[in-house]
Amino acid sequence: MKQMVLLGRVLYASIFVLAGLGHFSASTIAFAASQGVPLASVAVPLSGVMAIVGGLSIALGYKAKYGAWILAFFLLPVTVVMHQFWTIADPLMATIQQAMFVKNLAMLGGAFLIAYFGSGPLSLDSVVRTRQSFAMRRKGPVTV
Repeated sequence: MKQMVLLGRVLYASIFVLAGLGHFSASTIAFAASQGVPLASVAVPLSGVMAIVGGLSIALGYKAKYGAWILAFFLLPVTVVMHQFWTIADPLMATIQQAMFVKNLAMLGGAFLIAYFGSGPLSLDSVVRTRQSFAMRRKGPVTV
């Protein structure tokens, strides 16, 4: 079952890493600007960095709780600004944007779970905890 947690982290994180790479393209920045994103030339690449850093943090299981909070802070504004399905007149486009909105809410829920529970086994966080625990046992109890 430990492998399932690792697989879940990697699959969850992959959407952020892959999508984050696209945040540096002129077409993505232009699309965000057309949707009313202020300072899109700065905000979109910054959001790409957030997606990549948060995704890699979770995939590797290194400081995954922090990575999850980075993704949560990425998802909140992106979900509300970029997927305003309630403002779209075309039923097909509204349905697509609604699906994207709900997908982002589900991913936000996943980020909150990781922010609370951490990376689990088979992670760099787990290796660090094990080493710290071993070092504390080697030193023995502290006497005053």
